Amino acid sequence: MKKELIIRSNNSAVDFALLNDGKLIELNKEIENNKFSIGDIFYAKVRKSIVGLNAAFIGVGHEKDGFLHYHDLGPKFLSLLKFIKYVNSGKTNDYLLKNFRYEKDIEKNGVISDIVKPNQQLLVQIVKEPISTKGPRISAELSFAGRFMVLVPFSDKISISQKIENNEEKNRLKRIVQSIRPKGFGVIIRTVAKNKKVAELDQDLQKLILRWKNLFRQLKKIDQFPTKVLSEINRSSSILRDIFDDSFTGIVIDDVQLFEEIKDYISTIAPKKTQIVEFYDNPLPIFEKYSIERQIKSSFGTTVSMQKGAYLVIEHTEALHVIDVNSGNRSNKSKDQEETAKEVNLIAATEIARQLRLRDMGGIIVVDFIDLASSQNRRDLFEHLKKEMSHDRTKHKILPPSKFGLIQITRQRVRPVMTINTKELNPNKNNVVEAPIVLLEKISSDLDKIINNNKHKKKKIFLHIHSFIAAYLNQGFPSIKTKWFIKYKRRIRVIPRDSYFYLKYKFLDENKKRIFI
Repeated sequence: MKKELIIRSNNSAVDFALLNDGKLIELNKEIENNKFSIGDIFYAKVRKSIVGLNAAFIGVGHEKDGFLHYHDLGPKFLSLLKFIKYVNSGKTNDYLLKNFRYEKDIEKNGVISDIVKPNQQLLVQIVKEPISTKGPRISAELSFAGRFMVLVPFSDKISISQKIENNEEKNRLKRIVQSIRPKGFGVIIRTVAKNKKVAELDQDLQKLILRWKNLFRQLKKIDQFPTKVLSEINRSSSILRDIFDDSFTGIVIDDVQLFEEIKDYISTIAPKKTQIVEFYDNPLPIFEKYSIERQIKSSFGTTVSMQKGAYLVIEHTEALHVIDVNSGNRSNKSKDQEETAKEVNLIAATEIARQLRLRDMGGIIVVDFIDLASSQNRRDLFEHLKKEMSHDRTKHKILPPSKFGLIQITRQRVRPVMTINTKELNPNKNNVVEAPIVLLEKISSDLDKIINNNKHKKKKIFLHIHSFIAAYLNQGFPSIKTKWFIKYKRRIRVIPRDSYFYLKYKFLDENKKRIFI
């Protein structure tokens, strides 16, 4: 499998596109001067506590205060407060916890107003970016994410990723981390730590401890609230830290400065892979070169076409996301309706797993699959969806299909859902229509349905379309029209129509009768 990361930079943002064999599976955007990124740590003051919610609102500089629930204080919250006082009073200079005496853990089901008071100064970390009308979700249980591990202060627990299944490797990693971690710091071992040597793990751990020390060095200088005391590493490095592995075959960047930064970063985490980092220097925009722009336009609309004429309809509401699976009017080459429904559902499950990652959809997702009568087929669908979702790094849970064919998915929502407008102004009317690039996808999808429908098998096919689009379909060698001929072994006649609106088209037969999809 060819796995590539394509990075596009402009004045206000950096876009990251992850491709598997040329297919877009993940899209991220780093906005310049983003004030509230996941992992950022603020020194802030409590605005007020709400007993009914058992939570407090913390001023972190956003128009909406940060939301801190009691359960996000962490059991060692009082120990953190005590350590902050120690640092500010100058009683400790090494910022380590080996000689620090912990306070008693807070009660598991206590009341926040007993612990947190108005105007109290707290260290809090962003765990969910501002979404819609809500402010950021924050936590007082700090953690520091590295390449191979996550450092958790005020803990002695060592946890390991469940994706590392080999017990011998688990025990080896635990022994190594136990021998190198300082007292008072717990560690979560990440999946990418598998088979790594002691020196690599220790190097990563030392960087995380340095970040902890820098946090408290910065804390002593603060004279106003709120203040960001520690930023998460830039988005490009954090994305590479989380997704980069030995299977990557290319990282292509169109900005010289970013290219140098990423090459330096790769040289520290995977020196043998520096040769896959390339600078893109070409007049053709990088996302056009790798067909990413086309895939974005065709993947982010309400309707998403799939193979064999099937399609998804994706709707977003305030409370949840709804995905409807449709087979379309495709020819039934399967033995029966049940087999057809199962085939379409399996295709849809693969595309749904991709869409959730691509759009970064979170919260509750309800999928209306085509009804399956067989319980075994429903189990097969459920297992297939779980397998496709296993590549998703974001925490999620999938419930088995209901009797109505519904599957419910919960996926952790930490950022606003990625939305891209796939419609443009109609040149002839004061409204919106599908973007031209999506129009070509729709024409190809409709043509595929017509060709595969037995009742249209002997008909001649004429595509009536605006002159500009007709010229585009006929240009180059092989032209799009020629590719259709090669694919379907049937001639598709393209008829330019000046009277048509710019994006209007119709399929007609030799008798000038409309061919309906």
